[in-house]
Amino acid sequence: MRLLLLNTIKLIIIVVLISFCNISSALNYTKNNFTILNKLKNLESGTEGRLGIFAVNTENEHVIKYRANEIFPTGCTSKTIGVAAVLKKCMINPSILSKRIKYTKEELAEWSPVTKKYVLDGMTVQELCAASISLSDNTAMNLLLKLIGGIQGMNDFARYIGDYSFRQDNDWPAEAFSGGAGNLKDSSTPKAMVESFRKLTLGKVLDRPQRDLFTTWLINTQTGSARIRSGIPEGWIVGDKTGSGAYGSTNDLAIVWPPKHAPVLIGIYYTSDNSKATRREDVLCTATRFLIEEFVKKDKKLQTRSL
Repeated sequence: MRLLLLNTIKLIIIVVLISFCNISSALNYTKNNFTILNKLKNLESGTEGRLGIFAVNTENEHVIKYRANEIFPTGCTSKTIGVAAVLKKCMINPSILSKRIKYTKEELAEWSPVTKKYVLDGMTVQELCAASISLSDNTAMNLLLKLIGGIQGMNDFARYIGDYSFRQDNDWPAEAFSGGAGNLKDSSTPKAMVESFRKLTLGKVLDRPQRDLFTTWLINTQTGSARIRSGIPEGWIVGDKTGSGAYGSTNDLAIVWPPKHAPVLIGIYYTSDNSKATRREDVLCTATRFLIEEFVKKDKKLQTRSL
């Protein structure tokens, strides 16, 4: 009888200890999770707008999200969908990339740093794709639309890859004026954009040759030096696509390769309801640093690399 009583007491103690450990772990997780969310909330509170973030470390699938399912103007980050649609078409007919597209001076849109140089000779589809991503050339993207069925073709491609949040309503640069309270045109959510971006850069939507071209253009981007790139540790490779517009909209969509480590995907979107609000690249830079710090805490491989 005494032995039975002792065993019962031991069992009760074990159950209590296990419960305590589970509660303690849950509290620690909540505390750690609250820390990064609190940092992002405080960062956002110093602005006149909203901050939306979805980031994932593909090494361990650690996800960080903040307003990730809210609607934000995508700006030129949507060009990733348009260019990928072109590359998908090239998988069936690779010769499309070498096709030369002619255009006139009258077709030049505002912000055409590459296409304005080649009005006389035109540009190949591959060159237009590179210009659309690396320098966010608006005319280049508008010309590429003609190959994929226009704006509707972009939306169709987004649905094809399983993205039902993406919405493109205007070409470039008209899309840059979308935004503000109640305006859903040319928009998506940070979560949807990063998930689609992951499919395009790491998934099987594109074959390896097309995927390599896509990531090369992202790595060669020249418009994002003060955004996500500025918050990434030295020695890590970054490929990104920026977006900007009215209402202070300041966006960046990036894939990051730490040394000897699986990629990290980051989408940061900022916007305001004030059409004349200031763009906030500094907010994207600071948010990126917070994200990397948090990823490092839960990834032993990243902990071995100096920040």
